[in-house]
Amino acid sequence: MKEIFVTGKSLPEAYHKALKALYEEGEVLSCSDWGQQQKEVSMTYVVEEPFAEPMISRLYIGGYYELQQYVMEILDGILDFKIGDGKCWEYTYHDRYAYQMPFIMRELRRNPDTRRAIMNIRDFEVDSTNNDPACLQSIQYFIRNGALHCKVMMRSNDAAQANFMNAFAFIMLQKKVADELGIPVGTYTHRANSFHCYERNFKLLEQYVDGIDHKPLEKITYPYEGFYQDMMAESIPQIRVRVEELKNEMRARTGKHID
Repeated sequence: MKEIFVTGKSLPEAYHKALKALYEEGEVLSCSDWGQQQKEVSMTYVVEEPFAEPMISRLYIGGYYELQQYVMEILDGILDFKIGDGKCWEYTYHDRYAYQMPFIMRELRRNPDTRRAIMNIRDFEVDSTNNDPACLQSIQYFIRNGALHCKVMMRSNDAAQANFMNAFAFIMLQKKVADELGIPVGTYTHRANSFHCYERNFKLLEQYVDGIDHKPLEKITYPYEGFYQDMMAESIPQIRVRVEELKNEMRARTGKHID
């Protein structure tokens, strides 16, 4: 497998370089589990300043509502109630990491030089028999030069449909930890052993790369502060209403008490 390493000052810069590298250098091969081909590389990208503007790429599936909901799933566990509901999920990333967070905070406060502040997301007992095992494997934090650095490891990452939202939400989690420690956010490193695009999205990836190559930056990005952040915040009440609707539907269907 080809190993790719890219860096960017901002999240969109690093993300766009990663998309372009996948498009240009990815190997097309079989993905038999999903009955189609995929284009694939092993990818590591580094975001030097995660909150550098413009922070939002337009080259992802969804908008401010979907991005805000995903951030709330990762940071607040708003959909954890779906776990174990038969046709729903066997896990959420939030449920997998939340119980480990007290250790992370203690460890980073105990020894700012530590290399032990790592949260393991993979659950062997569940993921080894699950048809949809967790893609995220671990999140590790380092305090170096007075800032909190984050390193994410994913076994598999859909470049065209999931990666930007994944990275954005993990950066928001990084900021939450940094704020609790009272230190600034450092670099963000995203590693995907299989950074891929499914055959059904080959045309989408091509369109993304065409935009990267031929459109000015302001046409393929949005500023976060003062624009996208505000729209995301305005969507929170609607998201909370929808979550309550889903809970009520589950209560009616299962008779279970749901907090």
